[in-house]
Amino acid sequence: MGLFSRRRKPAIDTDGLGVNLIALRLDQGDVAPAQSTVVIFNAGGHARRAGAGKVSCEQGETVFCFHPGPYTVDLIPFAAAPEWGLRLRFVVDSANPRVTQQRFDLYLYSEAAGRLLLDDFAAAAQTALQTELAQGALDLPPCTSVEEWHAFRAGLNQLMYTRYGVTVDDCVPVDLGEQIDFAEVLKARAAAEAVARKAAEAAAHTAAQAAAAGAATAMSATVTIPAAPSDFAAPTTDHSLPDLPVAAPAGPAGATPQAPQQDARGLRRLFIELPVLSSELRLLTLPGGLPVFQQHQSLLLRLGMAVLNVNTMPVLAWAAPDQPLEPEIQVRRTNQTMIAVAAMDEAWSLLARLQLASHAQWPALLDEADRICANLETGLALRRATHAPEPGTGIERKEPSL
Repeated sequence: MGLFSRRRKPAIDTDGLGVNLIALRLDQGDVAPAQSTVVIFNAGGHARRAGAGKVSCEQGETVFCFHPGPYTVDLIPFAAAPEWGLRLRFVVDSANPRVTQQRFDLYLYSEAAGRLLLDDFAAAAQTALQTELAQGALDLPPCTSVEEWHAFRAGLNQLMYTRYGVTVDDCVPVDLGEQIDFAEVLKARAAAEAVARKAAEAAAHTAAQAAAAGAATAMSATVTIPAAPSDFAAPTTDHSLPDLPVAAPAGPAGATPQAPQQDARGLRRLFIELPVLSSELRLLTLPGGLPVFQQHQSLLLRLGMAVLNVNTMPVLAWAAPDQPLEPEIQVRRTNQTMIAVAAMDEAWSLLARLQLASHAQWPALLDEADRICANLETGLALRRATHAPEPGTGIERKEPSL
């Protein structure tokens, strides 16, 4: 009778939820622990929230559960001063009834693969904070005054909510000197750079050997002349296509097996997040004046064209149905996808600044939006291109007219 007994699905591990684990993916029949929230995404990416308990979902739906917190992380705002940091205490708020798509739900669906660890979230938040400070979007000067600290806190709160959908409860400076040794950090960086340099040299050496072997094979190839007319074969009537070489995921010129996965994840993020970002920008309250309105409409139009570009993006490994691309070209196209994703992340940060901007700040921020859109458009255009542009030539920039 044991042959016909139903095998019981092992219970999913949720012990770290709310401590070092923010969210994790669940399957049909799993049980979400108490005090957690279940988020169910349908095939179109639309989310609905449910309470804790046994998961019941339909075919094609994706289920996550998350614990609202609170969580505490230490962020390093300046990479050159790792001994000084900020201690953030944040929570995931309940659903906002005024919006159709919760930002944290979008973050889970777009960026969380299966488990959202607190350390991974802290690393992403630290990168976003360092980028904003490096670009001057946030200001945290030495000997910060009370007014400067309040301005920084307002910008940080808005950044965390707009980018990740979490609310910062508390933020205080903290001395990390006992936890982080800057000398060891520098040693680790130097060791990592040395390993990367050796890997690049080895890849270049392997590529040179492969090129030399290919050239030798081509030189040694000869044409065989038949000795008698009877040796000639009759013309064949088989018009089937010959076997085509398939582009390998890794190549001698530094290609990595992760390139297709990185490209797929990047394009998925662009496909999911760009329409939502455009909608959020459309809902902003504009200051009076025709120039700002025209720039805002141009920005929305360019983002709409970027969405169309992503939706019609060709596959990574092929230039045409019968023309596979070499691995190094696939890596170049993947890098362009990452450039477009980085521009989209900057656009999310810019949205946070626009939501707090005064009327006098709008022209400068719209100029920043023009730069971000140019980077996004260039990355998508080079991702679509099957060959690198010739030296001295660039992607022609075409701005849509109103």
